Amino acid sequence: MRPSLYEFAGGADAFRRLADAHHARCLADPELNHPFSHDGLNPEHVDRLARYWSAVLGGPDAPDVDHAAMLLMHAHNGDMGDLGQRFARCFAAAMDDARLPEDPAFRAAMNAYMRWAVADVLQYGPPETVVRPDTRAPRWDWDGLRA
Repeated sequence: MRPSLYEFAGGADAFRRLADAHHARCLADPELNHPFSHDGLNPEHVDRLARYWSAVLGGPDAPDVDHAAMLLMHAHNGDMGDLGQRFARCFAAAMDDARLPEDPAFRAAMNAYMRWAVADVLQYGPPETVVRPDTRAPRWDWDGLRA
């Protein structure tokens, strides 16, 4: 049986490096910089992001990270242009920066997750969209979204 994506990546340390690298890439992007550099950004953002991705991708649950709250924080912003694509490209590049495994199947699964996650978040862009408070975090593995 294959290890989870979390285990294959290298566990908690690998996901912390990934979150750090992704955040740095987003700050360096001229369009993504603003949402990632404003004063209201939670100082624990990178730690929470690492724990969230860890949980979604096969690691330990992160009970302090609320998926519905994350969706609500990103909801009702209208058309985001190419920010989602930029976010996903930063994620792909951050895997190199974080020295995650270069295995093609691993990278494909991780990038597929991020494309799905971006599309999931962007569906809540219209002002009338409702985020259900009981929306649970997804679980993603080598084969995609698990039911």
